[in-house]
Amino acid sequence: MTRSVWKGPFVDACLFKQKKIRWKIWSRRSCILPQFVGCYAQIYNGKGSVGLKITEEMVGHKFGEFASTRKPSSSGKRASPSKTKIRQKKKVR
Repeated sequence: MTRSVWKGPFVDACLFKQKKIRWKIWSRRSCILPQFVGCYAQIYNGKGSVGLKITEEMVGHKFGEFASTRKPSSSGKRASPSKTKIRQKKKVR
């Protein structure tokens, strides 16, 4: 469900106080505004920060959309192996 139009986009107040070109952001739920275009941001993902340059295409999206909190699986297989063992059939000559 989206935020109602009459309320406007949510932006954390701490983002307006910062006048830097580069800053760290912990508020992943804040909306990206047009005045942030061209700035660099370090978005916190729960463990570390992910660097991001804000472009015009990102306006209207949330900061959290660009910093994934999930880490990809290392082998490309399922994370936990199956508990049932599959027996291989013996070849008959």
